[in-house]
Amino acid sequence: MRIEGAKARPDSLLGWMEGLSDPTRLRLLHLLEKTELGVAELCEILQLPQSTVSRHLKLLSDQGWTAAERQGPNRRYRMAEEVEAGARRLWRLAREESGAWATLEHDRLRLERRLRERQSSAERFFAGAAADWDRLRAEWYGARFGQAALLALSDPAWTVADLGCGTGTLAAAVAPFVLRVVGVDQSEEMLRAARARTSAAGNVELRRGALEALPIEQASCDAALLVLALGWVDDPARVLAEAARIVRPGGRLALVDAVLHADDAFQRRAGQVWPGFETSRVESMLGAAGWADARCCPLPPEPGARGPALLLARARRPAER
Repeated sequence: MRIEGAKARPDSLLGWMEGLSDPTRLRLLHLLEKTELGVAELCEILQLPQSTVSRHLKLLSDQGWTAAERQGPNRRYRMAEEVEAGARRLWRLAREESGAWATLEHDRLRLERRLRERQSSAERFFAGAAADWDRLRAEWYGARFGQAALLALSDPAWTVADLGCGTGTLAAAVAPFVLRVVGVDQSEEMLRAARARTSAAGNVELRRGALEALPIEQASCDAALLVLALGWVDDPARVLAEAARIVRPGGRLALVDAVLHADDAFQRRAGQVWPGFETSRVESMLGAAGWADARCCPLPPEPGARGPALLLARARRPAER
């Protein structure tokens, strides 16, 4: 007999009372209401054998008092979130009447010790791994999860312009998190590669055009991206003004480009018009182009990167008055 959706009210009441009629089950519910615990942890806290704890957990689970989630070979238990209102009221009464038991105070102290041990285990790991954590994290999880976390902050109703979209790497990464992506690039070869990369995304539109004269309607985008694009255009100020034209009031701009450098060989090899930019100049150009709250800072070089250091700028379009 389960608590959820029980049909016969007397049977329901008797079932709830059966679940709460044993001191061990009351102790278990007191603990599992506070946090999620495994059988071994419950045995340690209650100081009872596993057979006893497992037997009472099964009854509580069968009646719907507890829920369990498998983690590898083990299960972790917690008090069920969806318990019928009448059972909730009965539990609140039982909890209040049993709250002064000395045994529960000992359970609470052992629970606190166990939770501290959990935390200490994590602290010991990170204390020993601090010097090697970046390598371990990349080795275990790769290097893109941070980007995914930041992209998840995007508004799902946004239309985002990827200006100088190149082969579509960024457009493909942004597409799952927003309503629509409009990518613009002047190179047909780049756009061909971008079409192949974004073919599975139904919300990416690619257009050919110059960044100084964008083929995008005025105030039709919520955000614009200029990632490694500004250094390849003749008139950066005009590009920033065009980006401001297509972004609605209150919209955002994110810009990544090279910090000003003196590597002439790299500039020629990369075909750059500009050898990077000073952060102060980027902020000045953004202000002149109609952007507000412009902030620009250098980015820490990534391990293994051989090109110039990069900068990151952000700005917003002022709201209309």
